[in-house]
Amino acid sequence: MTTTYLTRHGFDKHQNELDHLRNVKRREVADRLHEAMEGGELIEDAEYEAAKNEQAFVEGRIQELEIILASARIVDESGKREVVQVGAHVTIQEADNEPELYTIVGPAEASPRDGYISNESPLGRALLDHRAGDKVRVDAPAGAFHVTILKVE
Repeated sequence: MTTTYLTRHGFDKHQNELDHLRNVKRREVADRLHEAMEGGELIEDAEYEAAKNEQAFVEGRIQELEIILASARIVDESGKREVVQVGAHVTIQEADNEPELYTIVGPAEASPRDGYISNESPLGRALLDHRAGDKVRVDAPAGAFHVTILKVE
């Protein structure tokens, strides 16, 4: 089983989602299935199919979360760092653009819009093991570009 890197926040978020799916969502879907099975009209048949599809989705997500959490390694986000590693907060700048702050996380927690980039993404992979002041080439699907690492925490 491969290791899944998560921050404490990411681990807790995944655990809360798993608890919600197990304790709330499963019951809601089971109730929908029960109600749909008691009916017999065409509309309820559609409801039954929709409930079965939702049940499959919920059970699949539960399995996915169980695997993520079972293989989780919680990364330390605190402390001063010399080089970029998973858990690091990195400020970068591309050309004359505004500096951007990212936290390097595992793929299960990645959310670039929120400033969390995966260590397996082109940018995350390029930044790993570099220091503040380094100019880094990022080979992205849209083409290569360079960023300067301004700060590593």
